[in-house]
Amino acid sequence: MKGIILAGGVGSRLFPTTRCVSKHLLPIYDKPMIYYPLSVLMHAGIKEIIFITTKRDLNNYKELFGNGSCLGISIEYIIQDNPNGLPEAFILSEELISDSDCCMILGDNILHGNGLGRKLQSIISNNIGATITGYHVSDPKRFGVIELDETNAIKSIEEKPNNPKSNIAITGLYFFDKDVSYLSKGLKKSSRGELEIVDLIDAYLRSNKLSVEVLGRGYSWLDTGTCDSMLEASHFVQTIQHRQGLILGCIEEIAYQSNWISDVQLNEAATRMSGTEYSSYLKSLLTQ
Repeated sequence: MKGIILAGGVGSRLFPTTRCVSKHLLPIYDKPMIYYPLSVLMHAGIKEIIFITTKRDLNNYKELFGNGSCLGISIEYIIQDNPNGLPEAFILSEELISDSDCCMILGDNILHGNGLGRKLQSIISNNIGATITGYHVSDPKRFGVIELDETNAIKSIEEKPNNPKSNIAITGLYFFDKDVSYLSKGLKKSSRGELEIVDLIDAYLRSNKLSVEVLGRGYSWLDTGTCDSMLEASHFVQTIQHRQGLILGCIEEIAYQSNWISDVQLNEAATRMSGTEYSSYLKSLLTQ
């Protein structure tokens, strides 16, 4: 399975902060926002990852991750000239996706929970067509909303409805089969002038090839697209890390525990950030 991270757009909701830098490079507590969605894909066991970004921000991501070899993974970069909707990512990535299934995550999403890796790998193993992830929220009007029938099968999907039929929101984590690029090219732009992810999901629903995995109380999902949500997410990460002594979204730790990088490579990563708590944490992994 290939992974796609959407790290494009202009981040206009965060102006003036994002006038000259990608919002996905802004800090969520002690690390760039982009670390968190990347860590989700790595938890899922995905090693071939595509970054969709802008020409302005491309070199910054290359400076941060390079080709991914420092993490034992492979990273390719694709420039998106204009934000034309989420499904455009599958059109731009068509050659790289090829005949593979793929998992896409939005660059401002954070997922955390016990056994997250096992949950994601189970979704990948059982996916036929497309699988979306849902999460119970208190304000469903802000999200795409999933309505389930009595058997927990998907009955309908609505984008930001005035009268939501449930409190289950669609998160920014999606799993699709190899037909996703073909189906994305067949979509028509909405009144907003964009290709809509809800229309792509609906295409799978009409073909009876859509499943949902609702993330229960043991999981946390945060969307960090606004100033308030970024601050809330930073406090969340700070609290968890201080209580547990474990770092959330630590991509080097995931790579090391997955045997994708060696002791030497982990030590090199720690040395590059020498003098920080993050560096000390990485070095502590070598002595455990």
